[in-house]
Amino acid sequence: MSVKDNTGGHLANGRIAEELAARFLEGRGLTVLARNYRCRGGEVDLICREKQALVFVEVRLRRNANYGGAAASITTAKQRRIILAAQHYLAAQAGHESDCRFDCILLDGLSEAAIEWLCDAFSAP
Repeated sequence: MSVKDNTGGHLANGRIAEELAARFLEGRGLTVLARNYRCRGGEVDLICREKQALVFVEVRLRRNANYGGAAASITTAKQRRIILAAQHYLAAQAGHESDCRFDCILLDGLSEAAIEWLCDAFSAP
């Protein structure tokens, strides 16, 4: 089943990219705890656990490098929204102390071969 939307498959491609990223990370020992976690003003694509650390993951697919690659699309404003969602998630997990980090999965195509994993890509201020 495919998802149709008014942006020429953008939503469907995003879901495929997130699924590829989740499988890629699981194959490297991470456990996916949540997908598309949202709160008012923030969103994070994947929340994973790696040993004792929580990993908040932004998945970016860019097929056209004319406007910069996938990494260039993770602006300071986007980072703030991810950090806000992470803070919300951590507050909801009160009493569960964990180290955390922010990773990015960058895709220049819809295949695992097109994945670049940036560990600890940015940090909260």
